[in-house]
Amino acid sequence: MEQRAIPCVLMRGGTSRGPFFAAEDLPDEPALRDGVLAAVMGSPTGRQIDGLGGGTTVTSKVAVVGPSSHPDADVDYLFAQVDPVWGTVDTKPTCGNMLVGVGPFAIEHGLVPAGDPTTSLVVRNVNTDSFIDVVCCTPGGEPTYDGDCEIDGVDGTAAPVELRFRGIEGSVTGSMLPTGCASETIRAAGLDVEATLIDVAMPMVMVRAADLGKAGHEAPSELEADADFMAAMEAIRREAGRRMGLGDVSRSAVPKFGLLSAARHGGTITSRYFTPTQCHPAHAVSGGICVASALAVPGTVAAALSGSSAAAVPVGVPMEHRNGPSSEDDRRGAAGDAAAGAELIEVQIEHPSGSLAVSLGVDRRDGAVRIRSGGVTRTARKIMSGTVHVPAEVWSG
Repeated sequence: MEQRAIPCVLMRGGTSRGPFFAAEDLPDEPALRDGVLAAVMGSPTGRQIDGLGGGTTVTSKVAVVGPSSHPDADVDYLFAQVDPVWGTVDTKPTCGNMLVGVGPFAIEHGLVPAGDPTTSLVVRNVNTDSFIDVVCCTPGGEPTYDGDCEIDGVDGTAAPVELRFRGIEGSVTGSMLPTGCASETIRAAGLDVEATLIDVAMPMVMVRAADLGKAGHEAPSELEADADFMAAMEAIRREAGRRMGLGDVSRSAVPKFGLLSAARHGGTITSRYFTPTQCHPAHAVSGGICVASALAVPGTVAAALSGSSAAAVPVGVPMEHRNGPSSEDDRRGAAGDAAAGAELIEVQIEHPSGSLAVSLGVDRRDGAVRIRSGGVTRTARKIMSGTVHVPAEVWSG
């Protein structure tokens, strides 16, 4: 079999993993590119034995990075979710975890000049046409993956990467509340379930765990093993997708599903996040920002569970690094929100592996809630660099 070699870097970004490609090393035509990416990951074989994928949604992700033509961005980032079973390649949603590796990748590939001791860059997410302020550690002008920052869901420590997402309302649907309602009833599997359909960084449908007969603190494997629950969840998700204007979402990664319950360990809320047919072992970054945003909107399922539409304790400064350096560049996104009169709040989302801290810039003026930005601290690690091979016939189409 004749094969085509493609340069790539395999990276862990947050609690996800996948290959990173320079845009110039892939076909320009979207359908051909997607076919190549499916072959790279080994889809559609389920277990992805014939590719780089790990047989789960969090290990079947791809990042494509290139120079940006937008005057306000340094690089473009296209995220692709490759379905392990169907082989479909979905570029509608974004992935905040994979985004963590974009800064180091861009610097190492000469797309962005490195600073010392940190490098700031603006990434345009092609999927949602939104912008993310990124700060990564570059002591001596070189990217480093070594550090003492810990994130739940990943063993060990690494260098912190700061992300602040801007322009995130209506990321796919064009509206924070696509149906105009903070909550509404969806009938599925003989049940009338109250749901919130919201789109901030990621389109999601959120329901109370108790309404589907769950405590909300179950392990992912326990939830996935309950066929009746999974069927009801998918029925709700498909109806939510239709109402949100996304059409038939039976083979689409969006909207994502959030199973919510009260926090048990001092956090703000508990979330089980589905991607969409598997429960995330930790939590998606974009989904975390969406859950945090729902807490700030009166009348949502999330706000009711937290006991208040404020949902979080206002803080006067942006969230600090959990470990690692701090600089004025790190603060620019949240500081800009504060200067514009936005309230800065911090939310702790409890998930199966621990918790995810999200800082939000929330504007509550004129009787309306607007989400100006969402920020997180994550880590990345370069696992492998080299070439991946796909059948030449796939490349030629």
